[in-house]
Amino acid sequence: MTYELATIIDLIRYAASRFNAAELTFGHSHDNAIDEASHLVLSCLHLPPDLPPAYGNARVTASEKARVLALVDRRVQTREPVAYMVGEAWFAGMPFKSDPRALVPRSPIAELIEDGFSPWLDGREVGSALDLCTGSGCIGIAMAAYNRRWRVDLADISDAALALARENVARHQLGARVRAIRSDLFADLGGECYDLIVSNPPYVTDAEYAALPREYAHEPKLGLAAGADGLDLALRILRDAPAHLAGNGLLIVEVGDSERALTALLPDVPFVWIEFKVGPMGVFALQAADLAAHAKAIRAAAGAR
Repeated sequence: MTYELATIIDLIRYAASRFNAAELTFGHSHDNAIDEASHLVLSCLHLPPDLPPAYGNARVTASEKARVLALVDRRVQTREPVAYMVGEAWFAGMPFKSDPRALVPRSPIAELIEDGFSPWLDGREVGSALDLCTGSGCIGIAMAAYNRRWRVDLADISDAALALARENVARHQLGARVRAIRSDLFADLGGECYDLIVSNPPYVTDAEYAALPREYAHEPKLGLAAGADGLDLALRILRDAPAHLAGNGLLIVEVGDSERALTALLPDVPFVWIEFKVGPMGVFALQAADLAAHAKAIRAAAGAR
């Protein structure tokens, strides 16, 4: 009976047990029930995610417990991502407002940002960077926060996502160096040129999208689906990036499980697949010179869409 639940750790344990019993899917910032339960409970209690363990035995009030239990029930019944329920997600150690206007912030690119993009940017001067398909703005905003001399543009085709991104820019007081631009990939960026372009575009195949767990139905399809092989947007990015990338520039793109399809389609392009702490995650780095050298093959692959 829930009347026996009295402390913060009680609520986290209870929520995790409910989530596991309901066989929920964890793919929105967390990969297990305990971390997701901690996110829900601590956010609901207006406490930080790095709360010292000693506070786990702190007792909650009746009204606090009622709010938490209502959210636990809602998570189980609706499969709505916790980040949407509490209105916040953490990315690269930073809090971001999160709601259905954009995907829940998540990407292995956070690790690159925290590590200063080393060794990929070692020895390179970066003054301007682009976060293409920005969604909530988390990647570009984190890049600007970690690199105080960078000017960063956030680009997305969705007006709703850009509105959310602008709210996150304001939240982190980065409006002087970060701007949000509505653009269909590079189409509306004019003559802008960047030292670094980073993108986490849609890359889910049509078949994969049809089979996604219910949690993903709460997110905008525009941010997920990318055609039969998941490469509809990635190929356009590869084709058009040279016109917006400095001569010594670098392109970093996440394509997830579509990595195999991309390497099969463009076997001669020297993609460097980045290794993360948990292993490969379908993120490649490519220098501007390599993009130019293989432009003909890339244009042919993109033109065949």
